[in-house]
Amino acid sequence: MNNQYGYMRVAAAVPRVHIADAHRNAEGALKIMQDAFNEGVEIVVMPELSLVGYTCGDMVLQKKLLKDSEDALAWLMEETQDIPTIGIVGLPVVYADRLYNCAAVFGQGQLWGIVPKSYIPNYGEFSELRWWVSGYSIKDRNIRYAGQECPFGADLMFDIHGVEFGVEICEDMWVPVPPSSMQAVQGAKLLFNLSASPESVCKHDYLISLIAEQSSRTMAAYVYASSGHGESSSDLVFAGNAVIAELGRVLGVSKRFVRNDRMVISDIDVEYISTRRTARNTFYYPEAPEMRVVEVGVDEIVHQGDLRRHIEPIYFVPEDEAARAAHCKEVFAIQSAGLAQRLEHTNCTKVILGISGGLDSTLALLAVCDTFDLLGLDRKGIIGVTMPGFGTTDRTYQNALMMIKELGCTLREIPIKDACMQHFKDIGLDVDERSVAYENSQARERTQILMDVANMCGGMVVGTGDMSELALGWATYNGDQMSMYGINSSVPKTLVKYMVDWYAHNRAEGALRDALLDVVATPVSPELLPATESGEIAQKTEDVVGPYELHDFFLYCTLRRRYAPAKIVMLATIAFEGTYSKAEIVKWLKVFFRRFFSQQFKRSAMPDGPKVGAVGLSPRGDLHMPSDAHERAWVREIEDVERELDNI
Repeated sequence: MNNQYGYMRVAAAVPRVHIADAHRNAEGALKIMQDAFNEGVEIVVMPELSLVGYTCGDMVLQKKLLKDSEDALAWLMEETQDIPTIGIVGLPVVYADRLYNCAAVFGQGQLWGIVPKSYIPNYGEFSELRWWVSGYSIKDRNIRYAGQECPFGADLMFDIHGVEFGVEICEDMWVPVPPSSMQAVQGAKLLFNLSASPESVCKHDYLISLIAEQSSRTMAAYVYASSGHGESSSDLVFAGNAVIAELGRVLGVSKRFVRNDRMVISDIDVEYISTRRTARNTFYYPEAPEMRVVEVGVDEIVHQGDLRRHIEPIYFVPEDEAARAAHCKEVFAIQSAGLAQRLEHTNCTKVILGISGGLDSTLALLAVCDTFDLLGLDRKGIIGVTMPGFGTTDRTYQNALMMIKELGCTLREIPIKDACMQHFKDIGLDVDERSVAYENSQARERTQILMDVANMCGGMVVGTGDMSELALGWATYNGDQMSMYGINSSVPKTLVKYMVDWYAHNRAEGALRDALLDVVATPVSPELLPATESGEIAQKTEDVVGPYELHDFFLYCTLRRRYAPAKIVMLATIAFEGTYSKAEIVKWLKVFFRRFFSQQFKRSAMPDGPKVGAVGLSPRGDLHMPSDAHERAWVREIEDVERELDNI
């Protein structure tokens, strides 16, 4: 286990099975165990009845096969004495003259426990009551098997290096209240399923969804291995499914209908599972049965090298194109529904918003247009105000005019230069002094204009700032930080860009499409400093605060996953390999935490706005954070990473 970052490496394996040939199957299981160990796997699960074959039928009643199966497990344990990987195999076990379909948990020569199947299907193609007895009621029992005394029962869980895991068998997952659900609420973070599920058309997709759902409901990792090549095809065909899911997300799926052994491996974020459960105060079941926890005393596997799971560089934006499109469409719908409710409640039919020609104001304008369409209101009630100032470029100005025109909204142009110059004179500010006051006074002047225009026409000022800016405090207090409804307040900058791009390609055409695509291509800037001599944007936000794709990554890891800084650095280094160096990541992470903590006072005073994703910054919702919280502990950990870099 990678103790530093809280991962545990697991595997689901599908070896070829030889019907009723326990010793040959044990040889296949041994190869799986050796391969798993070589890959740094700590626990590997194999299919139901993998030592004899699920389709043995009446042969499981033969004493010869039952003795061979027991001997095969004893041999397998002997051969794996030097392998600290935990193996989970399926086999028939006789206890008190009853036959049970069981999972044996073993490792380093020790049989740690045997878990019987609780639910025995006897419908459709299944006739399991012909052979098997339910082990549901077997609790607090021991058995002598394969030359060893070990715990036996459906009440077993296992603890490996402080991480608890549970085992269930095939049908156990398909019932209304699976044993794994009870195991999870008793502390199991890893759930393993030995299965022999035959194929049928469309069943695979349902199976994947069921596994993902169970991992989500139990807030755990679910590791599933089902029979494949070698099982009898008299009436049924077994494709060999190996699936690993974590907290509702599928991490790995094997190829089906192949004729060789295969194994799916993934690193499970046990730390995150624990964190999610801690944050969810409803994760309990008062009537959950007591479980016996067997401490598995095997050597710890320390594995170095790459993390065996995919790390998305942009958590807030789905990587799959179809999923991303659906995501953008839904966010627009949430934004529109939220604003529509607010407008109806206040009997408001006019919206005022500042349009700069940048990403945020563009997204806000598009969402407001959708809202007006939803309510059946004339888009002329949308007053887009352009307020050119010292830093406004012709590029953003023209895009702003074009979008307001093409969307059928009302345009108002109110330049702010003269008003700001008078203000500078009033407060005694040298116009050539490019200070914070110089920049922020422009933002406050624009906000004052918007509020006053709204008062004049009985309208509502809709704010345009996004969640990434709120996280960094990249907004002027009582300036663009303030509005009557912050429609983008839960939309991160990385998603804003994709949403505008999606709208351009799917809902716009002609001049509007061209303008939207140019907005996407324009550098992010507040345009508060004069443009260059060539008329280009001189003030680029990401040059000052850092890349938004990094900051959004940091934000998600901090608030959603609650990772420590060192783990964030490790993951970001993987996710952004070839884009940012580790030193760059450390530099901007320090900036992130310093700004995130110091700017909470702005978020404490933020207006209402619709929550659209898993992360939010509202002081009334997701983030109850004092404005006086200090970043010192977080920055110290980052500085420790910096010192490590300096010593390399």
